[in-house]
Amino acid sequence: MPEFQPFVSPSEKPAEFTLRAIVLGCIFGLIFGAVTVYVGLRAGLTVAASIPIAVLSISILRVLGRASILENNIVQTTGNAGQSIASGVIFTLPALVFLGFDLEYSRIFMLALIGGWLGVLFMIPLRRQLIVQEHGVLPYPEGTACADVLIAGEKGGGLASRVFLGLGLGGLYTFLQNQFLLRAWPASPEYQPDFGPQHILKGSSINADATSEYLGVGYIIGSRVSGIIFAGGVLSWLVIMPLIYFFGKALPGPVYPGQLPIEQMGPFDLWATYIKPMGAGAVAAAGVITLIKTIPTIWNALTAGLKTMRPGAAAAQAKPIRTEDDLSMSVVLIGSLLIVVCMFIFLEFRPVPGAFVGWAANLAASLLVVVFGFLFVTVSSRIVGLVGSSASPVSGMTIATLMATAAVFLLQGWTAPAFGALAITIGGVVCIAASNSGDTSQDLKTGYIVGSTPRLQQLALIVGVVVSTLVIGFTLNLMNVGLQEFHAASQPWDINATHSGVSIQSDAKGLPNEIPVIGPDGKTTTTHQKSEYLVLNAIGSTELQDGKYLYDPSTHRIEVHWIQGIGSANAPAPQARLMATVINGILSRKLPWGLVLIGVSLVIAVELLGIRSLPFAVGAYLPIGTTLPIFCGGLVRWFVDAASKRAGEKSENEDISPGSLFASGLIAAGGIAGLIGVGLKAVEATYYNNRDLLNLPHTFLDNNYVSVLAFALLAYSLYHFARKPLKK
Repeated sequence: MPEFQPFVSPSEKPAEFTLRAIVLGCIFGLIFGAVTVYVGLRAGLTVAASIPIAVLSISILRVLGRASILENNIVQTTGNAGQSIASGVIFTLPALVFLGFDLEYSRIFMLALIGGWLGVLFMIPLRRQLIVQEHGVLPYPEGTACADVLIAGEKGGGLASRVFLGLGLGGLYTFLQNQFLLRAWPASPEYQPDFGPQHILKGSSINADATSEYLGVGYIIGSRVSGIIFAGGVLSWLVIMPLIYFFGKALPGPVYPGQLPIEQMGPFDLWATYIKPMGAGAVAAAGVITLIKTIPTIWNALTAGLKTMRPGAAAAQAKPIRTEDDLSMSVVLIGSLLIVVCMFIFLEFRPVPGAFVGWAANLAASLLVVVFGFLFVTVSSRIVGLVGSSASPVSGMTIATLMATAAVFLLQGWTAPAFGALAITIGGVVCIAASNSGDTSQDLKTGYIVGSTPRLQQLALIVGVVVSTLVIGFTLNLMNVGLQEFHAASQPWDINATHSGVSIQSDAKGLPNEIPVIGPDGKTTTTHQKSEYLVLNAIGSTELQDGKYLYDPSTHRIEVHWIQGIGSANAPAPQARLMATVINGILSRKLPWGLVLIGVSLVIAVELLGIRSLPFAVGAYLPIGTTLPIFCGGLVRWFVDAASKRAGEKSENEDISPGSLFASGLIAAGGIAGLIGVGLKAVEATYYNNRDLLNLPHTFLDNNYVSVLAFALLAYSLYHFARKPLKK
């Protein structure tokens, strides 16, 4: 196999790390960081930002003049840090709200900064092994797609037209399909099987988030990997969930960790309650197996890096070529040491209120952050190399970290809610590191294909981390305060009795002095004073729904339900809610370990069959609505390769091909249009009291069959343009 040659030769030195590229990238980092916080809290999902930033950068720098492809790559590398950091933050740190603690800006900023830097630093020694030496093994779909977009923008001609054709068709499709835009037809068609009097397959669901970006990702990762991923989804949604319903429908009460009888649960309730813990165990086990398999890779990367630190090593070795010039291993080691020191100082002098554990425990926690960070940075990088950042189960890896941390706390007897917040602090840093390392890997893959200088990319990533963290904590607090509501909820309450899962919050920070309480009719509002109430915090209670309540000592009743902005219907933050539930479950000794261990056993069985367990575990954890459209993209790739083989043509295994270019356009279209939809919803929530500005009337198109037909036509367009040769 010939040696890979980047688009820009190592001997060339075009403009790259320029002031305008860094400034533009920082601006995009701030914008996309804030937008990611918004959409992630609302939907529990994030939109990949690297390709939209690359497309925007090409247009802006072209107007400014004399732009190079490497400058555009620095812009998307710097800007993408905002999205990746925000993803890690919103999946974990809002859990502090659910545990009864405030979102302090300084705490969010410091944890995001530490986690972001961990993700960048640990990818420095791993880049050569994962990005370079496994170039043909780990496709890094978004990174490859972003490189295709940058190259198409640089070369023009047939390459550019094929990308922008995908961008145009995908954009038109997404504007019609996206639930935040025109939604001319259902965004996620669904069919729930329920056959005969025995209710065969009830509890299962066949649904698809029929987006252009999932179709494009599936095409790029190929039929083999997408098929394994979908197999995991089939097992969870069409086998295990119907079994849960079949055996549990006759039970009169809920089965832990559920809060409803199984008979009353729909498919998504079953998935969130029972499949997610099982999937988390599967992902954790597959991650450990993957880590064991990659120990030689990690060892080689570390020893190669350490050799450069020996006295006289720099003189003995020739200076690396431009495209292999990484930051030195000394930067990694000194940076890691500084991170341990910063984390220790932060835990020692800004501890979680009520979680005073002493300097030795704080030092151990700081070291634990670095150890878990390195473990999951490695695993996350390999996962996104297989399935892409959009399908990376970062939350599953975070759950594994939280389980281990909370288990240690349980053994130490640290079971108060404050220790749950401390566990979130540790898990949050690891989650941010894993999230950022995944996107860092994609960026470095893009740089490898286009011929960037790794050292300059790594510096751009560090700058992007620092800048983007400035806006994330501010946006979180803005949404938490701006979307909060107070609803009348009068009920008797014995404050002196023991209520499991309910505690009195001594600090009422965030509660306004004058409280506008919405009446039972949902319209009338009365004003009450802060001094009238005590604040109760409920999590995992059988008497109260999770949240905060205002208790009036004069009436001996709970009078008001204080609905925080984060956790409300407008910003439910489902992933962070899951994290809080996991921690509370362990510390209160109620975690469903049986489900977790079933996931572990499932992964062991898959490994024994000779199937790669990591993509299978990812598929078992993700909703089938994600894995099904990705599988459809993989099927299109299989048909294209089969047609090429019949025609005696070479299969699509090149970095730049008609199909991958068109698929890149589809991914870019989904990302850009999705962000436009998020921006529109932000405007509606901020200025129009959530009034739907695109309130189009229902038509005959509002039908699941239309949604399936439209997605099938988009898939056919991908097949057609993948088979159509590029213009020379």
